[in-house]
Amino acid sequence: MSQHNLEFYIDGAWVAPISNVTLDVFDPATEEAFTKITLGTVEDADKAIAAAKKAFASFSRTSRKERIELLERVVEVYKKRSGDMAEAISREMGAPMSLAKTAHVGAGLGHLVQALEVLKTYEFDEMINKTMVTREPVGVVGLITPWNWPMNQVGCKVGPALATGCTMVLKPSEIAPVSGLVFTEIMHEAGVPAGVYNMVNGDGATVGHRLSSHPDIDMVSFTGSTRAGILVAKAAADTVKRVAQELGGKSPNIILGDADFARAVTHGARSCFGNSGQSCNAPTRMLVPADRQEEVIAIARGVAEQTVVGDPRAEGTTIGPVASDVQFAKIQKLIEQGIAEGARLVTGGPGRPSGLNKGYYIRPTIFADVTNSMTIAREEIFGPVLSILPYSSEEEAIEIANDTVYGLSSYVTSGDLDHARKVARRIRAGMVHINGAGGDLAAPFGGYKQSGNGREWGRYGFEDFLEVKSMFGHQ
Repeated sequence: MSQHNLEFYIDGAWVAPISNVTLDVFDPATEEAFTKITLGTVEDADKAIAAAKKAFASFSRTSRKERIELLERVVEVYKKRSGDMAEAISREMGAPMSLAKTAHVGAGLGHLVQALEVLKTYEFDEMINKTMVTREPVGVVGLITPWNWPMNQVGCKVGPALATGCTMVLKPSEIAPVSGLVFTEIMHEAGVPAGVYNMVNGDGATVGHRLSSHPDIDMVSFTGSTRAGILVAKAAADTVKRVAQELGGKSPNIILGDADFARAVTHGARSCFGNSGQSCNAPTRMLVPADRQEEVIAIARGVAEQTVVGDPRAEGTTIGPVASDVQFAKIQKLIEQGIAEGARLVTGGPGRPSGLNKGYYIRPTIFADVTNSMTIAREEIFGPVLSILPYSSEEEAIEIANDTVYGLSSYVTSGDLDHARKVARRIRAGMVHINGAGGDLAAPFGGYKQSGNGREWGRYGFEDFLEVKSMFGHQ
């Protein structure tokens, strides 16, 4: 993995932190610490920000060709270190190795490649009437990334920031920081110019707050909980910096009466349980016709009972543990609330799966007869917990789907694509997966309402790192 766990990366070099306060990094499968990181201070963040500000003057003026060549080198080294990256992700947040190698490492690579492809053809200048309108890098950006999909979020922020000519300071999650250290080694080996990319570990209250509030940070891009996103926005308000946020979700999965239920329910349940339920866009609320709820329950129960919970490094494991003791306790409490509030427990429930006495493992859990007023239907659980909500009409299904403070993702399945799209247009969410379709790295990712603002991925994510300038006047 990384040789620099106790160091930060500032101005093109690995440096000793100002403080020697360390934090244990735990393997959630064993509940044992396997390494340490140093917690950064305000002064460490200030040094990194100063380096990024200094580097912006020259890096912002680099040519398209120079930035293409830089990103190509980053992609090449990332591929070379993919094994180390998969090992780091699996160890720090519990993803099965198969998932870490494919989905986790692959997502980071995909976003870097996507930023490179957009850069090759993007039109930074356009003429409107006789005015030159140009797009320029927004400036120094603070990047704050989460533990649940660490490389997905690092890749979709660093890639477009580099491509557009921004300089940056990354603060990876202190829960899952080792992948961020490996990524930083990749950036160094790829020859990113000094000060363009900086990395400081630390907690949100210290380093995260400093990045959000510092006057020399022009933009902060944050992915995490809605609660933390609100704090970031408040900290950023005094300096009127741009804030891009990808926050929580409680995504509805509407299965319409003309859908293939075996396929739709199976896919929906697997998607909910995938990554141990730790995805902001997971389809956690399955909305089904009331008169077919028992059929749905039988299919979903089968998926849960076939889900193999176990050691992330063991062959055949479907899902590993959740990432931390805090997450484990929160999920257990919410499962118990579901039972207390009268939801029907179909399978799973409190406690660890049979045979697993250590590790932050959660039993794949399904509730039926859930109403949208229940806590399990309103709060983001972030674990392998599926709520089945019966509806009596399509209108009611749409009403339930939209009855949430969130609006990140959603899902609609129908035997008729046009029918599905008509329903999809009425859902107040930034994304709709129709008939089991996956995401598209070239299309925008982001949400409505308290799921955030701004967009990531592809050209739309690229443009979040650009300012628009009008140059009036002509001969």
